[in-house]
Amino acid sequence: MFTTVLFDIDGVMLSEERYFDASALTVHELLTSPQFLGLPSISPDYAPTPDDETIQQIRNQVFADNRILEALKNVGVNANWDMVYFVFAAELAASLQEAVQLPEVWEQVVDALSGGWTVEALRRIGQLIRDARPNLVVGWRAYDALYDGCGSRAELLERAEQALDAHLPGGNHHALWNIGHDTFQTWYLGDEYSGRLTGKRGFLTNEYPIVDPAEFSAFLASLRERGYRLGIATGRPQTETHVPLEHFGWLKYFDLRYVTTASDVVEAERQIPSARPLSKPHPFSYLRSLTGDHDAASLLSRTLPLQGVRQSVLIIGDSIADALAAERLGASFAAVLTGLEGEAARPKFERLNADFIFSDVLAAKELF
Repeated sequence: MFTTVLFDIDGVMLSEERYFDASALTVHELLTSPQFLGLPSISPDYAPTPDDETIQQIRNQVFADNRILEALKNVGVNANWDMVYFVFAAELAASLQEAVQLPEVWEQVVDALSGGWTVEALRRIGQLIRDARPNLVVGWRAYDALYDGCGSRAELLERAEQALDAHLPGGNHHALWNIGHDTFQTWYLGDEYSGRLTGKRGFLTNEYPIVDPAEFSAFLASLRERGYRLGIATGRPQTETHVPLEHFGWLKYFDLRYVTTASDVVEAERQIPSARPLSKPHPFSYLRSLTGDHDAASLLSRTLPLQGVRQSVLIIGDSIADALAAERLGASFAAVLTGLEGEAARPKFERLNADFIFSDVLAAKELF
């Protein structure tokens, strides 16, 4: 009999659509905005307040009508920051490769990167690329060329670093990841919550609930009243978790000791860099939410899978990353078909031997 239920958020409680929108806008900004590379592209020009039609057009081009998103999800990439990094790194490396075929450009790129990956370095490199290849236009085709055949996040990371090493050998490429992370935050949070003056409105107050908010509130209330421990393990940072869950009235059903966000994962990675990455499909976030132990070293010292939790702990998620994390933790897993691929994801969860597969999170009520 289950005693603990751990929920993912995106694809379970809230739609991932706005996260994917923000990811596409971030990659687009990094490639095309004069604040970064400033390269011409087949997409609309950069603007901080695109309308929904423009957002959809950019997303369709950056992620190839969601095909790239599905490919990333299928190899266990769950964090939007990772999605931004992999797509941006591919386009950046491809554009650089075009430009540095001229020897004098190579030397200038090396000089621009003497201090590592910085926003200023990207601006300088963008100018070098534009001068060397004035006819170059970003066509959003570099992802397939770089990552063809990759079957895991680790393989994607290796390919990205190899491509970037060609221009900054042995460099700290995580600094480039950080630039993508910070830019993504300005899109998702907007000026009100990011503390930055970018002109961006943000998406926090424009989230799409997957199921009826009142019905989900009743489900959570029923579980709490009957003594179930409820937790969350999400790829969202703390603000993106608390604000919408408070808006829909759901956060009050969770003891914050058992809520793990991407902010907690990033802090653990800061404390123990050798353990990186700790984002899903690593089970760190679910282990932290299950135990309430917030000591990263203590959590990472535990032997997995945990013994005796399969009958007592249920994880409810929408992604392969959630399923893999549950397996490594030793917990039972209920897949919900409300993620990016919808019903088409069923065969994948069947191959992963998910314990349960439901149409949505409310259908899981039959287990309790």
